[in-house]
Amino acid sequence: MLLSKIIIQKIQKEGAISFHDFMEMSLYYPALGYYNALKITIGKEGDFYTSPHLTSAFGAMIARQIEQMWRIIDEEAFTIVEYGAGTGILCHDILDYLKSNKKLYDGLCYRIIEKSAVMKQRQQTHLHEKVSWHNSIHEIPAITGCVLSNELIDNFSVHQVVMEEDLMEVFVGYNNGFVELLQPASKVLKEYMAELDVQLPKGFRTEINLEVQEWLKEIGVSLKKGWLLTIDYGCSSAELYSQRRNCGTVVCYNQHQVNENPYHDIGKQDITAHVNFSALCHWGLKNGLTCCGLTTQTHFLVALGFKDYLIKTIDQENDIMKMVKKEAFLSYTLLVDMGNKFKVLMQRKGIGPQPLLGLKF
Repeated sequence: MLLSKIIIQKIQKEGAISFHDFMEMSLYYPALGYYNALKITIGKEGDFYTSPHLTSAFGAMIARQIEQMWRIIDEEAFTIVEYGAGTGILCHDILDYLKSNKKLYDGLCYRIIEKSAVMKQRQQTHLHEKVSWHNSIHEIPAITGCVLSNELIDNFSVHQVVMEEDLMEVFVGYNNGFVELLQPASKVLKEYMAELDVQLPKGFRTEINLEVQEWLKEIGVSLKKGWLLTIDYGCSSAELYSQRRNCGTVVCYNQHQVNENPYHDIGKQDITAHVNFSALCHWGLKNGLTCCGLTTQTHFLVALGFKDYLIKTIDQENDIMKMVKKEAFLSYTLLVDMGNKFKVLMQRKGIGPQPLLGLKF
């Protein structure tokens, strides 16, 4: 049965569902949701690229940052926990780089928390050494090391709200097609906005990510000593709730094309929303995670020596012009295009304020 039919039946039986529940089913419904379907979703043959799919130099720069973190904690046994590892290519590139540091590598554990059964199967076909898989961070012993996510939080299912005379939540109904309905927002959604001190003008539409609160709470409990490194696209509250964002930030990716219609090709396209980094800092602090700094992906990569490393990885090309074009393409994509859209946030727990290489600029 088509996923759209399943959602329609649910609405007809139970009434309109929140946009949050619609997004959750669209992305994660067993066997039919976007991230659980038996299809390639990432890369040239998929619907979008992520930075690790463009070059192994991206993973190498994260590995360099991890190497510094390991030294800061006096070279103790180190655990990397990656949420939502996708195809596993970032994990592969990080481990490949760290192999050259025998002391670190010998004491290293790499643990993946994966929500998608399909992605987990793909990871297990080529990741063997040092890697274990878990359904929850609660399955992992107290962590000394780094919790990592790359393009994870933008896929957390969000609640959509619209400010009318009072705050209203977007629900999804069905009447010869999917229709949006407004219902009074819950107390929890109103409290979220109040705690971030956000006051929306009338007619303003935006998203609220409640799942990130539980995510940060779980990490705050499990991380004994170390860092949380979050890479994603988004912005601060000041920008997210500025007038130019008054229609919200939900977008869909389908065969490398962007659209704003989540009710089309259900289960066959990715649905994302911008990350609120102010909220990550706010709720992180409430769970014992102190903000080290927020920077762009551009500044993060450049600070860790991306340009020189990239040139070394591609200077084995026999065709000089091909090498120059490849270097120019990767530098533009990762340092200009994606580099300015994506942010890198680092938070710490159980460690004093040490300068981190990736935050140098």
